[in-house]
Amino acid sequence: MAVPMDLSYFDRNIPCLAACPVHTNAGAYVAAIAEGDDLTAYLTARLPNPFAAVCGRVCAAPCEAACRRGEVDSPVAIRALKRFVTDKYGPESGRPSRVVAMNRPERPQSVAIVGGGPAGLAAAHDLRLRGYQVTVYEATQILGGMMVLGIPEYRLDRSLVQAEIDAIVALGVDVRLGVRLGRDMSLDELRRRHDGVVLALGATLGRGLDIPGNDADGVLKAIEFLLNVNQGYQAEIGERVVVIGGGNVAMDAARTALRAAAYGERPAAAVDLPPGEHEITEAVDVARSAMRIGAKQVTIVALESPEEMPASAFEIDEAKLEGIRFVHRRGPQRIEVADGRVTGLTTVKVLSVFDAQGRFAPTFEVGVEETLDADTVIIAIGQAIDVEALGGEHGPRLSPRRTIEVDRRTMATSLAGVWGAGDAAFGPRNLIDAIADGRKVAADIHRSFGGEDELVGIGVQLPLLSFHRLADLYDRIPRQSTPSLPTARRIGLAEVELGFSEAQARTEARRCLRCFSNIQLDVGACVLCGLCVDVCPFDLISLVPATEAESDAVGTALLLDEAACIRCGLCIERCPTKALSMSTWSGVGAVPVPAGSGVGA
Repeated sequence: MAVPMDLSYFDRNIPCLAACPVHTNAGAYVAAIAEGDDLTAYLTARLPNPFAAVCGRVCAAPCEAACRRGEVDSPVAIRALKRFVTDKYGPESGRPSRVVAMNRPERPQSVAIVGGGPAGLAAAHDLRLRGYQVTVYEATQILGGMMVLGIPEYRLDRSLVQAEIDAIVALGVDVRLGVRLGRDMSLDELRRRHDGVVLALGATLGRGLDIPGNDADGVLKAIEFLLNVNQGYQAEIGERVVVIGGGNVAMDAARTALRAAAYGERPAAAVDLPPGEHEITEAVDVARSAMRIGAKQVTIVALESPEEMPASAFEIDEAKLEGIRFVHRRGPQRIEVADGRVTGLTTVKVLSVFDAQGRFAPTFEVGVEETLDADTVIIAIGQAIDVEALGGEHGPRLSPRRTIEVDRRTMATSLAGVWGAGDAAFGPRNLIDAIADGRKVAADIHRSFGGEDELVGIGVQLPLLSFHRLADLYDRIPRQSTPSLPTARRIGLAEVELGFSEAQARTEARRCLRCFSNIQLDVGACVLCGLCVDVCPFDLISLVPATEAESDAVGTALLLDEAACIRCGLCIERCPTKALSMSTWSGVGAVPVPAGSGVGA
């Protein structure tokens, strides 16, 4: 149990931190909530993430999937706890910002960012904090990208997104709206005008299906449909809607269709996107949106079985709760058409979705057909970036997937002084991944101009949180259900998912196993009595010959399985020589942090 020399070990030993693309120490802010220190919790959640409030509502929460508590019963509701503290101290609270402030000297270099979505804005945020001159070129008339044009309003309040964006722009970011790469300005022109260029344009071209009937009236691409309803345009979809696809976007769209009146009454926003170029992808958003526009019967047709669907279990459950039907293991064969208008979708049985190597390679049983009646068929099978806008042979090298090829460590492209991020580099991914891309780009740009290898505000000085849990019933507390509107009240554009009350938040936060705390051994004080071995409730401590730890060692070694330790503190309490103690780690081993940044272990 000696301290490893590689400090990144401690980051890897905190599963939620290791899983978070922006290295948020979720365990630290969850524990701070349990202690009643909500301001420390907010700062810990916000400093590595300029869109913490947004992520508190719609993040895919890879931290929860990795949460060690999930191996005991259910993972901690980390996303809902983040919302609890951002509601209290974030931009939606109306309080002055405690995080975003320019305290660095201005630098002469200017950086162009193409795309005002989460990746581009995250890069703009970090570059301005480092003093760079930043100009964001956005093709539409509104910043936010997927957060505004794709995620339905019943999941993410638009005023909240705008508050987060306003805080970034207030740092001194120059914004040029309605400027489209390849139409209003070329990449070569941007490279001449600026010292660096970040390509963070969205994957705005919807993918269609090459099946009979795909050009009939009533066939829509998911991104077209979602953009229209999210901007207040009326969508005539009839009463029966079939959505093809198995992702989260399909579910949102199906549920949105339930709210026809609310979307129809809202004034349409000015969005300069040509037909077929929009900002969203998967199928589940579409299905949920369709239910809100007035469709009486919405069906999601997925190639995958329930266990194979890419949509999150939570989104699937919410869609089912609102009456959306699922048809699994069926593939689209043809769209039925009468008088030029959709009447149904004929599907074929799927034998398998993936091959032996786990690659997407569906196989079908020809002749086993079923037809679903439909007034509208919405195709939600993904999207692509507009590679023509990049300048052809004069642009950056492309990957086989027709995205911008980048160095995954630095995000640099094949062109000097040009970086890629977000959908442009990797295709549609989770929001938190796009934010992480933007921060990584900003860090590499800073290094390329001679800046120190640092990330601004990656951590915060943590108080020594209590670890003594002998009288704590944390191991018996079940996961608290996140409050949501009853099904009968899910009308209009009100948010469906509600936040924790203070009592719920404190209770849920107490479930955290506090993996950021690590048991330390004072080798000089240890007498190898073995009492810690005896008292450990999970038999995680052992006395073994030293050769089991190091081949050339002699004597006896005391080993602890850190991955299974629940930090109960019993071994520390039992140690007669006080050789064992608990240290708190704030998560700075994975990335370098500047001196004086307020980060400490």
